[in-house]
Amino acid sequence: MTAKKRDISNHGRRRKPPLKPAQPVGVRIIGGRFRGRKIEYSGDLRTRPMKDRVREAVFNLVGVGARGKHAIDLFAGTGALGLEALSRGAARATFIEQHLPTAKAISRTAATLGAAAETEVVIANTFFWFGCHPELGTVALLVFVSPPYDFYVDRSEEMLKLIGGLMAAAPAESLFVVEADDRFDFQRLPDAQAWDVRSYPPAVVGIYEKAT
Repeated sequence: MTAKKRDISNHGRRRKPPLKPAQPVGVRIIGGRFRGRKIEYSGDLRTRPMKDRVREAVFNLVGVGARGKHAIDLFAGTGALGLEALSRGAARATFIEQHLPTAKAISRTAATLGAAAETEVVIANTFFWFGCHPELGTVALLVFVSPPYDFYVDRSEEMLKLIGGLMAAAPAESLFVVEADDRFDFQRLPDAQAWDVRSYPPAVVGIYEKAT
């Protein structure tokens, strides 16, 4: 009688079937005219979308402040923040993203939403973009700063220069949304006492409005 063949390895243990690759978590717009619409997301670990609960909390705090503003989504990733701003009434949105495939995905999402004419995707390193002294215009801004958290440790001086420089250059009534973790001290930012800082572990979010 012939014995049945077994797939074994490592001292006779049965070989486990290969794990299926993790599927990307769906990212959707939470509110506004595009509510419920999908945002293209590959699941690439280099892209860290702000968690839905944090994004919802941020826009609850911003309220109607997005309306009519020029949204600038730095370190844009999926573009979820800038696209959410457009959905909630921002006049236009600029996305700064250095990873080419990710930047192209933002453009595709904007086109799918019918918002291509209101968006500009700049394929560039955010620090380099700011160093080129971009023309920010006269319309109040809604600036999102949501980089990898490690930047607040490894590139802290660059982050402070970036945020402080944009605060100084932005028109009156501009809003700033900065997402970090608890390693970042918001007291290091200009006009520190005016920041509304909230904790949504592991995220810490600060919101600031430039006075008129």
